[in-house]
Amino acid sequence: MVQTTKAAGSVFDDAPWASGRAVTSRSDVFPKLVSLQRHLNARGFAAFRVSGASLPHKRRLQPEYENWSTGLGAGREGFLNAYEDTLLAHIETSTLPLLWSAQNDTSFIEASDFTPFVQQIEPALLSYSGIAFPVRLGAVGNGYVVFPTSGGVDLPGELILAVHSRCYKVMTDILSLEERRVSQAEALSDREIACLQLAGDGQISEEIAERLGLSVHTVNAYLGSATIKLDSVNRIQAIAKAIRLGYIT
Repeated sequence: MVQTTKAAGSVFDDAPWASGRAVTSRSDVFPKLVSLQRHLNARGFAAFRVSGASLPHKRRLQPEYENWSTGLGAGREGFLNAYEDTLLAHIETSTLPLLWSAQNDTSFIEASDFTPFVQQIEPALLSYSGIAFPVRLGAVGNGYVVFPTSGGVDLPGELILAVHSRCYKVMTDILSLEERRVSQAEALSDREIACLQLAGDGQISEEIAERLGLSVHTVNAYLGSATIKLDSVNRIQAIAKAIRLGYIT
C-alpha cells in the first residue's frame, strides 16, 4: 500500500547525497543506489539504460548497475523477461513509477488508490514485488531504476516522490559517464565537429557544404557519422549531445 503521509525529516541527509562531490567514475554512483535501496527497504536494485533508441524495434533495457539479491528467483533476467516490454512502452507515454506484485499476492490495493503517485501493472510469474522508477531525460537518454521488495510495497507518497527525484539524478550521472566513455572511445573528427557546429548555428547541408568547400553528400556523411558516434536519434539530438560534451558551442 502507498501511504500519502509526509515522511518525517529529510530522507537524504546521508553522505552519498550531501557531499556535493562531482561524479567522476562508476564507483561514485553505486553508494547512491545503495542509499535509495536502504530508504525503500528493498532487496536490491538495478539501473537500466534504454538502448537502441534510434531503432524502436531494437530497443532494450541495458543493465548499467545492479545489486540483485540471489534469493529473487531468476534475478535480473527473470525480471526483464517478465516486464521489459511493459517498461519500454510505459516510458514513451508516462513518468509515473510502476508497481508490480508477486505472483498470487493479494495485498496490493486497487490501482486507482495509488494515483497520483504510481501506476500498478499486471502481476507476472515473479516471486517478489517491487517498484520501477522511469527516468526521461530527453536528448540525454532514458532509463529505469528498479527496486525489488520482499513483500508488498508499503511506502509514504512523500518518499516515493523524493526517491523518484533522486533516481533522475542517478540516471543523469550514469548517462553522463556513458557519454564520456563513448566520446573517449569514438572521438569526433575535426570535420564532424565543424559540420555539427554549423548545423547547430542553423545552417542546412547545402550552406555547410559551400562554407567548407565540400559536397553536400560529404557533409551529410560527416553529420551521419557524428550522429552514430554520439548514439543519437537524429541530427538535433547529436547537436545537443555535442554541446554537452564540449565539442561545439
